[in-house]
Amino acid sequence: MSTSTSTQIHLVSRPTGWPEHSNFSTVAVELADLADGEIRVANEFTSVDPYMRGRMNEAKSYAAPYALNEVMTAGAVGRVIESRAEGFNVGDPVLHQLGWRDIAQAPASNFRVVREIEGLPLSVHLGILGMTGFTAYVGLLEIAGLKSGETVFISGAAGAVGSAAGQIARLKGAKRVIGSAGSAEKVDRLTQKYGYDAAFNYKDGPVRGQLHDAAPSGIDVYFDNVGGEHLEAALDAFNPGGRGALCGAISVYNLTEAALGPRNMSNMVTRGLNLKGFTVGNYAEHYPAFIADMTAWVAQGKIVFDETVVEGLKNSVQALLDLMRGANTGKMVVKL
Repeated sequence: MSTSTSTQIHLVSRPTGWPEHSNFSTVAVELADLADGEIRVANEFTSVDPYMRGRMNEAKSYAAPYALNEVMTAGAVGRVIESRAEGFNVGDPVLHQLGWRDIAQAPASNFRVVREIEGLPLSVHLGILGMTGFTAYVGLLEIAGLKSGETVFISGAAGAVGSAAGQIARLKGAKRVIGSAGSAEKVDRLTQKYGYDAAFNYKDGPVRGQLHDAAPSGIDVYFDNVGGEHLEAALDAFNPGGRGALCGAISVYNLTEAALGPRNMSNMVTRGLNLKGFTVGNYAEHYPAFIADMTAWVAQGKIVFDETVVEGLKNSVQALLDLMRGANTGKMVVKL
């Protein structure tokens, strides 16, 4: 691999409905010599996340749309291979948001040195110790205000955020943790590996009925990764004073027609419910507490995690398509 050429995945057209491979191109970019204050990094893992689909649209959102004919930015982690910046040495592991490329070069302010943890790959800083773990932590504790003794429902529970959220809920004293997933294998994993008290396959029947069977006494907290039918079912199951952290709505990301909203929003009035959407970038002040808690939990074996690892930068687009179809268990990453 040449370290003076950066191979990158660019967005070249905006998808309508499901993305296609033709919406992307692979580009080789010759890198300039390092300037003072810059570093060059060989990426080891790049992140694949549901929010990336929304940034392909031109619509206004919490983050700027991806620019056409520019790299798909996302989390990535790698090692410094050349440095002209104080505090960054060759071999240092670093985290950044420069995305789908094999070689990243930029001012050092774009990078953060991360800790190597014995026995774990650097990709852990993209998943359970990274944005996805932090999202679960903030959503449950700061947005939904989980209290000990409450019943929690998490949709998309076998994904990177959902699998973390269920375990955090248990560690923080939830009385009952319920999850939904899209296959029998994932449902088994939720109860056998992640410590969920109950789980169901949303493809087996209406979510509302399955949630009622799993939580006959209702739910107090809902962590939403899916939207649509799941959100409507949660609104039906909420106890008075229930709270929902709205993190994602993957069920509607690729629709070409407007999604129908829940038909029972009046429950918010009659039961005094609170639903709050959030993006984790607005809650950075909680990051030190998250890192302290999560590092200890992982080291003590109190939290476990899965990764779905796709080999090769060239397979990044397929990894994203697979992610949106639910093919992953835990965090989806591309290994370079």
